[in-house]
Amino acid sequence: MHTTMEDVVYEKAMRPEDITRLFVERSNAGDAAGVAALYEEDAVLAYPPGERTAGRGAIEALWEQVLAHRPVFEPEEPLPTLVCGDIALTSTPPKDGSGARAQVVRRQPDGSWLRLLDQPEFTPPAG
Repeated sequence: MHTTMEDVVYEKAMRPEDITRLFVERSNAGDAAGVAALYEEDAVLAYPPGERTAGRGAIEALWEQVLAHRPVFEPEEPLPTLVCGDIALTSTPPKDGSGARAQVVRRQPDGSWLRLLDQPEFTPPAG
C-alpha cells in the first residue's frame, strides 16, 4: 500500500525556523511525502542545480529520487529570520560549503508555516 501525505499527520512548523529541522528529520527518515508536506501546493524549488521543480507533487517525486540514495543531512543552525506579516525569509549557512540556503515561507491560515520558494544552493559567482 502506498502512503500519501493525506494518510499521515505531520508535525507542523509553527515557527519559520522549524521547517529546517523538520526537513532534516524527514529527509533522514527517507520520507519524501513528509518533505513535500513542508511546501505549499504551488511552491517552487530551485533544484536540481540550474533547474526548477514546481508544485508539491513534483517536489515529492524529486525527493523520492534524491532520498533513494539515502543521503544524510546534518542539522544547520538557522540565521535570523526576517518576518514581514505572513511572509518570512529563512536561511542557513550550509555545512556542505554550497554557499548559502534561503527560503521564502508563508504563514498558513492555521498559523503554521510552509515553504513557498526554496533556493537550497547559492554559489559565489566565478571570477
